[in-house]
Amino acid sequence: ITSQEKEITIKKPNGETTKTTVRIWNETVSNLTLMALGSSAPEILLSVIEVCGHNFQAGDLGPSTIVGSAAFNMFIIIALCVYVVPDGETRRIKHLRVFFVTAAWSIFAYTWLYMILSVFSPGIVEVWEGLLTFFFFPICVVFAWVADRRLLFYKYVYKRYRAGKQRGMIIETEGDRPSSKADIEMDGKALNSHTENFLDGSLVMEIDEKDQDDEEARREMARILKELKQKHPDKEMEQLIELANYQVLSQQQKSRAFYRIQATRLMTGAGNILKRHAADQARKAVSMHEVNNDIIENDPVSKIYFEQATYQCLENCGTVALTIVRRGGDLTNTVFVEFRTEDGTANAGSDYEFTEGTVVFKPGETQKEVKVGIIDDDIFEEDENFLVHLSNIRVNSETADVNWESNHVTSLACLGSPSTATVTI
Repeated sequence: ITSQEKEITIKKPNGETTKTTVRIWNETVSNLTLMALGSSAPEILLSVIEVCGHNFQAGDLGPSTIVGSAAFNMFIIIALCVYVVPDGETRRIKHLRVFFVTAAWSIFAYTWLYMILSVFSPGIVEVWEGLLTFFFFPICVVFAWVADRRLLFYKYVYKRYRAGKQRGMIIETEGDRPSSKADIEMDGKALNSHTENFLDGSLVMEIDEKDQDDEEARREMARILKELKQKHPDKEMEQLIELANYQVLSQQQKSRAFYRIQATRLMTGAGNILKRHAADQARKAVSMHEVNNDIIENDPVSKIYFEQATYQCLENCGTVALTIVRRGGDLTNTVFVEFRTEDGTANAGSDYEFTEGTVVFKPGETQKEVKVGIIDDDIFEEDENFLVHLSNIRVNSETADVNWESNHVTSLACLGSPSTATVTI
């Protein structure tokens, strides 16, 4: 239910329209409603059945069932999440505003339960106390949604945390990004990409099913398999596939229900829930990737697109490099494609440098890099993002120059997917 998506049409300032998919359910709302209800339903139903069967008198389970479940979530789940972080690595809370709201409500819930059972009416839960407790739930959901959407009082709360000079670490880095020796033309100036150095961990790919389509996921799986093969040359292919799929699943964002089920399984010796389907899913992804690669390479039309749809970088990295690839078609032609940055939650001039230009794929070239400058203002900020668009493909064949508008299918070249990349700072 929570993974349902719908297709929307976005109109750009220049009049172009693009179609994209968005989730129907807000991530925060779904975690606090359907996910929480699904994971807490057993103890809630047991407590209700017991109370109704004992003439509304608490039995052996009683309020301790709900308190114990909540304590399990607060202590055991958090302890497990902290414990499993590998030595020498760090993790960062993605939605800090929502975390503060839900943490405050969690502490308030314990205090409120103590007050209604020991202060207001010792040993008795009155009707008004039950109704008020029930209405606290939608209020909590609304507060969390407001924090997630940055509405109402967000600007005032946000300033309270604008302190400190260090930028938060990215959730997980993939190491140094290999430099490229390819030359590109940007605003008429030649730029040699191997003359500039990248900081360690300045660029990583965020593996998030919300931001990836199936094609990107297959490319990512193939890349991980290649790295694992270099690290473990003695392992069989089936073992490498399972390791790769497990790595992808481990990096994806999980709901509260997942961590609760995972902790319960580990404590009872039931094993890791992620490893059950890892091998089958990985084999499916790699096989589909191989088939798609054959189709793309044999396609008579050249497709130009970003190698990744999402990028992440530190605020102090200096520059972020985005890779544009060319697949299929006649590689003897020269292909020009324009790129341009666009504000998202990050603003040009204060968070990043506005950049536009033209990338030139000379005969035989299949990969180029464009770089966007990142501005470090030494002020702590939440994650912000901006977009980089590809447009206006021009092909210079051996016989004549022909221009085409972006996204227009031609006999020589067109934009592929993704033609827009999102950079998160």
